[in-house]
Amino acid sequence: EYQRAVMRAAVEKVAGERRRLKSVRETLTAAVARKSRGDSAFVPFYLAIADYIETSMGRLHAQDVKMGNMIRDKLGKLDAQSGQALQELDERLAGNQEHLKALSAARRGLAAQADAAALERFETVGAAYTHYIVTNMGHHGGTTDLAARLFTQDDWEHMAGATDEETRTEQRQYARVFDALPAALHDLRPAT
Repeated sequence: EYQRAVMRAAVEKVAGERRRLKSVRETLTAAVARKSRGDSAFVPFYLAIADYIETSMGRLHAQDVKMGNMIRDKLGKLDAQSGQALQELDERLAGNQEHLKALSAARRGLAAQADAAALERFETVGAAYTHYIVTNMGHHGGTTDLAARLFTQDDWEHMAGATDEETRTEQRQYARVFDALPAALHDLRPAT
């Protein structure tokens, strides 16, 4: 019974983080679609969003890499279907890292020179990244099905790997995103 409680807690921790990430991603999608039009109130908001996404997507990337490695270890020799699923995972993760690097660069540019041009660059990169996430990330049957079939409770806990400090950092950064929400986007505040 204790094992199940620990597993449920680990699953809920990861699920909560993924719900918050989705909330931030949806908020960024809406914000960049509306455009800041040079409104400097967007600068701290976009910086907070970039900080949150860098942290959260970094953790999710590490989890997905770990998942792929664990699947490879458990399967040993890959059949064609498993190999294809893992190759697609690797490609999605590589694309995600490229978009994340671009978002981080746009964040640095915005922090260095918080002007209309830097806001516009951030919005262009943010729109491309949110599109990539919606189109390519999330549930993919091939690797998800393999993990569901192969992983034990201990494997899932190992893959999640979230420390209490990482969880607190993610939650603080999430709160900062919505604390920095510009007045022009007040309707995007999540219901509490």
